[in-house]
Amino acid sequence: MAAIDKVTVLGTGVLGSQIAFQAAYFGYDVTAYDISDEIMEQATERFAGLAAVYQADDVVAATPEKARAALARITLTSNLADAVADADLVIEAVPESLEIKRDMYTKLAQLAPAKTIFATNSSTLLPSDLKDFTGRPDRFLALHYANHVWRHNTAEIMGTVDTDPTVYAAVVAFATGSGLVPIELKKEKAGYLLNSLLVPFLTAGAGLLLGGYADAETVDKTWRIATGAPAGPFQIYDVVGLTTAYNIAAAQTDPQSQQWAAYLKENYIDQGKLGVATGEGFYTY
Repeated sequence: MAAIDKVTVLGTGVLGSQIAFQAAYFGYDVTAYDISDEIMEQATERFAGLAAVYQADDVVAATPEKARAALARITLTSNLADAVADADLVIEAVPESLEIKRDMYTKLAQLAPAKTIFATNSSTLLPSDLKDFTGRPDRFLALHYANHVWRHNTAEIMGTVDTDPTVYAAVVAFATGSGLVPIELKKEKAGYLLNSLLVPFLTAGAGLLLGGYADAETVDKTWRIATGAPAGPFQIYDVVGLTTAYNIAAAQTDPQSQQWAAYLKENYIDQGKLGVATGEGFYTY
């Protein structure tokens, strides 16, 4: 199989922009797509911010020249057909909604060339939930990134029973080539490895808040002091983004998830408090 050289990232939110910049930083030609020119302007600011972060972060310590070179490798567009016209790999990082993702893959199946591999960055959905909408289940899998990808540089790779092993191997090679540590799952697991550990932790924090046992700051403080961890659950919620947390909770049917979704919507999302990305969530930034 030919090597992956040209990468398209669908979605320029907090994680999508990081995925695109990380690939560009390691030399890949990247096209970043989102749904409107207005969002593209916001993405331009995000990429500029990431260029500064990569220079300031002691893990990467990028030179100004390398940061500028990464920016130069990123093309932004709000035209989906143009975005995928010559892509070797499309990484989908659109909102965590089964309906939105299925609609996106239905469009991609018609627009992308036959050579293109599709990868979903979904945090909670199985690739099996989406494969029948891709038009190429043998060239489809999950490629999951952690937030702050330059520092927490895991790439969880999870195929379905239909994924071609050579496609899987090509994505493993791409992950390695873009400065990531491939985490190869042997079979499908909702939440992969990372979120299978993280989501129950965050859910427990939400339960403590909803149950009136303590406020968010106290829960976080307890976790940090008692374990030495750098952040508690509500600090992590702010980094992940409260829209993502809401979408995940709203898709569940159990009473606590529904209560959590309603709480987030009323107290944060409807007020534009979406976490670190907007400067305010459970905390002010």
